[in-house]
Amino acid sequence: MADKTLLMVGTRKGLWIGTSDAAREEWEFTGPHFDMEEVYSCLVDARGDVPRLLAGASSSWLGPQVWRSDDLGASWQETPNGAVRFPEDTGATVERVWQLVPGAEPGVVYAGTEPAAVWRSTDGGETFALERALWDHPHREEWGAGFGGQAFHTLLPHPTDPQSVTAALSSGGVYQTDDGGASWEARNHGIRAEFLPEGQQYPEFGQCVHKITRHPSRPERLYLQNHGGVYRSDDEGRIWKSIGDGLPATFGFPIVVHPHEPDTIFVFPINGGDKRYPPDAKARVWRSRDAGETWEELGDGLPDGFYVAVMRDAMCADDHDRTGFYFGARNGAVWASADEGESWRQVVADLPDVMVVRAAAI
Repeated sequence: MADKTLLMVGTRKGLWIGTSDAAREEWEFTGPHFDMEEVYSCLVDARGDVPRLLAGASSSWLGPQVWRSDDLGASWQETPNGAVRFPEDTGATVERVWQLVPGAEPGVVYAGTEPAAVWRSTDGGETFALERALWDHPHREEWGAGFGGQAFHTLLPHPTDPQSVTAALSSGGVYQTDDGGASWEARNHGIRAEFLPEGQQYPEFGQCVHKITRHPSRPERLYLQNHGGVYRSDDEGRIWKSIGDGLPATFGFPIVVHPHEPDTIFVFPINGGDKRYPPDAKARVWRSRDAGETWEELGDGLPDGFYVAVMRDAMCADDHDRTGFYFGARNGAVWASADEGESWRQVVADLPDVMVVRAAAI
């Protein structure tokens, strides 16, 4: 049984690492690691004998790099000439690493980058190879770019089938491979692109998907937070159903599934348009225990007068038996719940703009 909790907080000006015991009441933080570098992605990979931390950091001088630590952040190693680099014939340069996730096989890690590309590592994140079929996809030249840039920000390797990966980008939509990356198909049927003209709002691709999640015990079920909409798919993205009724707003960025309950999901709704903060400026997490059929508001310990957003990767769960949930905001504060969202407490404040949080029992 794990007796410690590790929390990684990536910001626009570095990475902070928090540690606590299993009760998750008192926290100690170190940082900044990668001072003044943008950290849009990080990963606690606990599959080996020793947990490996990965961080996608981007220096304004040296560009992006995937750093790794096998001593919980006490020291960091980099890959010479960069772990993620486009082949010369593409004429492209990596600007940011937006996503780092473990694959189904030992040592496999996937990365998503800006410009929009997916990469695969077989050595625990030390080096990565471009998923060339997706980069050469005929849709790519028509993919748009959201306000955050054009990037694959969500990667969901199938938990038991190493040939299957679901990927998403803004503004391009959802793509799926079932043959180990040899081919990719768009899977956006039922997702509305509200920013397009009437009669054109359900295209094959081009939706502004903000985040997708799934539960390892039900990999065919996906949950999706869209640019104006929350959805569920029960067939791995072939058909999507709206589940946003009952929420105060259907715009938002993160969506998180409970690691032990495949029907329980969490979102953080915010206003669309120009007011990118929660309705009534109240920080609230919303939870569904029935796969999105109904929703309940969770706000015990959360502040009012909250005029910032929570970004797509800035909300997560740990894997303790009694699951903890976390979110970080653009005001540099991070909140945690040790009772599955029933109550919340601020665990760190006054950091730079939070872009990603990742937690694990170790």
